[in-house]
Amino acid sequence: MKNQLIFFVLAIFAASCNTQASKEAPAAAPVTRIAFGSCGYQDQVQPVLRLAAAQQPDAFVFLGDNIYGDTHNMDTLRNKYERWMAKPEYQALKDSTTILATWDDHDYGWNDSGRHYPEKELSKAIFLDVFEVPESDERYTRPGIYTDHMLKAGDKTVQIILLDTRTFRDDVRPYEGQEVDTVAFHYELGYWPYETKDSTMLGEAQWAWLGKVLEKSADLRVIASSTQFGITYNGYEAWANFPHEQERMLELIKAKKANGVVFISGDVHYAEVSKVSYPGLYPIYDVTSSGITSTWGFATPNDNRIQGPVMENHFGLLEMDWGKEELHMKVIDVAGQERFTETVSYDELKSW
Repeated sequence: MKNQLIFFVLAIFAASCNTQASKEAPAAAPVTRIAFGSCGYQDQVQPVLRLAAAQQPDAFVFLGDNIYGDTHNMDTLRNKYERWMAKPEYQALKDSTTILATWDDHDYGWNDSGRHYPEKELSKAIFLDVFEVPESDERYTRPGIYTDHMLKAGDKTVQIILLDTRTFRDDVRPYEGQEVDTVAFHYELGYWPYETKDSTMLGEAQWAWLGKVLEKSADLRVIASSTQFGITYNGYEAWANFPHEQERMLELIKAKKANGVVFISGDVHYAEVSKVSYPGLYPIYDVTSSGITSTWGFATPNDNRIQGPVMENHFGLLEMDWGKEELHMKVIDVAGQERFTETVSYDELKSW
């Protein structure tokens, strides 16, 4: 009986100590980290992926040009994927976090290609296979590879929406000598914005799906677009070539009262942050990370740029501090240096 009494007193004392410790050191609020990048040659070393893995992200999003396929031969395309995915840098990243992916033109199949690429269904089958998408996944039952994914952090939810900007996209409109500011554009322009609404980036089925997934409950929504959403016209591939589709996206976010939308994008071989202002809507940020191995000689003009450009190889990182309700948008270069951080409060990412 005496021993039982001593045990009971010790148990009460331990519980009291635990309660006191919890008061003195409350559990830290969760932090969600999403790393992302694009544009990597399958036959080059990719130290950026090891650096991204070291950040211990909750997910890594490959935004496209994950390899440079550029072929109509599906054996060639598969072989290039296999060479890339056999890399120890890729394997280290895969072992450390959840891999999510969409595609851009070079891994879709051909430079600047859209819905007319003849091998798109064969290319899709390879994509789903190499990224180990379960056969029960809805992407097997419909055209395209668009999907969404939910991450949980305590009682918080992050929705990652992966768009397909290739399968349904109309051909870009060629630039044919229209008058432009030749001082701003010191390079040869390739494309010109559509002035009518008879062209599309996403296709009606994907637009209808997007409207539904934006109705899901989420604290932060990360929309992954292989090409830049937030930039102004620069003569290259971007949503700016389909301004009516760009406006449709902003109107859809507004109509669905979808708080917390941030875009991530790739394609251009440098990093930057663009900020889009639109009537009746909170600011829309687009964080571009493009340069796992690829580089470019210059950054194009972009009236919406607020950070960057970073021309060296790098990866992007979204870090949501749920305690402070702040989103940190970062770019970390191949030397492991944080090149910039753009911080916004969660309150800034809602209009209603």
